Amino acid sequence: MEKEDLVLGAFANAFRTPDLRRKLLFVLMIIVIFRAGSQLPAPGVNVANVQQCIDLAASGENASLYSLVNLFSGGALLQLTVFALGIMPYITASIILQLLVVVIPRLEALKKEGQAGQTKITQYTRYLTLGLALLQATGIVALARSGSLLQCNLDLLHSDSTTTFLVMVVTMTAGTAVIMWLGELITERGVGNGMSILIFCQVVATFPAALWEVGKSQGWWTFGVVLAIGLVIVAAVIFIEQAQRRIPVQYARRMVGRKMFGGSSTYIPLKVNQAGIIPVIFASSLLYLPAMAVQFNQNSTSGWVTWVSRYFVSGDHPLYMAAYFGLIVFFTYFYVSITFNPHEVADNMKKYGGFIPGIRAGKPTEDYLSYVLSRITLPGALYLGLIALIPLIALVLINANQNFPFGGTSILIMVGVALDTVKQIESQLQQRNYEGFLR
Repeated sequence: MEKEDLVLGAFANAFRTPDLRRKLLFVLMIIVIFRAGSQLPAPGVNVANVQQCIDLAASGENASLYSLVNLFSGGALLQLTVFALGIMPYITASIILQLLVVVIPRLEALKKEGQAGQTKITQYTRYLTLGLALLQATGIVALARSGSLLQCNLDLLHSDSTTTFLVMVVTMTAGTAVIMWLGELITERGVGNGMSILIFCQVVATFPAALWEVGKSQGWWTFGVVLAIGLVIVAAVIFIEQAQRRIPVQYARRMVGRKMFGGSSTYIPLKVNQAGIIPVIFASSLLYLPAMAVQFNQNSTSGWVTWVSRYFVSGDHPLYMAAYFGLIVFFTYFYVSITFNPHEVADNMKKYGGFIPGIRAGKPTEDYLSYVLSRITLPGALYLGLIALIPLIALVLINANQNFPFGGTSILIMVGVALDTVKQIESQLQQRNYEGFLR
């Protein structure tokens, strides 16, 4: 009871502080605008027909084809709204730039330039986001125009004219630009990372409907069991997300002029889930490619079309699950290897007189860091794979759809962003001499 009073008191303190209250209210205002744009239909969309087709598609075998993109748009994609593309183009652009920084020397040099270089990389990310948004909007509107988007015989658009097509593409691309702007406004003038908070809002927007669907279709006893299991999953995700291996680092004392520097001790925090949700997004995107190919060749009688339709479309086949799990483990190791460079960390430690107790500086430190990283990445990769498989297992056990609320990308995003935002609010409270959320 005392701990609850502490948490409630911390929230009260957050709104009692004028500066922090303004930031929180500003974030809430941006979220309201964002959700309004996610419900506003794009020009030329036949809203009634779209809703009927969504209801039909929810029970179809291709219901999972756009589920990842639809997850990041909070259900706005299939409704063809102004913000239909959601945050997905920005996420894709950010991932591509992170990979290119490792490959292209010019981008790597920019990253090492500090704030000026990071600003330039952010600018490239914006340009790439708009390019990807234009491509995605063109593809989605073309599918809606032909009737292939939801596999429905009703007309999703009021008109098939080129003017309507262009207006919808421009509107959705502009919507993505507005989302980027809103996210940056939250980062600059609000609390937390703007893009992460917008992703969180889109995922949470589909959560109550997904839970209600489980209760309505499977019965309320099943709903209660799913809710109880979901709370256990959330607790486990919070535990793993905050778990880290702390490698102690000591700095030797050194004289610079007449002043003594160093002599301090710190640690390198290596998280169990060092890669975040990126491997899940990579694996999901890669496995959507064969399903997308089948979508465009559905009238074909080729052997490969039949094989892919059988094993890689519905998502409930063991071969699909094994491939999904294997790809997540692979991409976890791959992403960690390009984001954490033991050689660079060891060189920086040696340059500033730092060393790990019992380990010599230089190559032995690099080897030790690589060894620890490879060992700690394994449980992180297995954890990501198991969490991502929960919706697919639920699909088999209770015949749920692949937007099952507890598990996969959605639960990782909700818990990760919520923890990060609460930590930032707590740090601002502590700066103002409050105790924060926990003693």
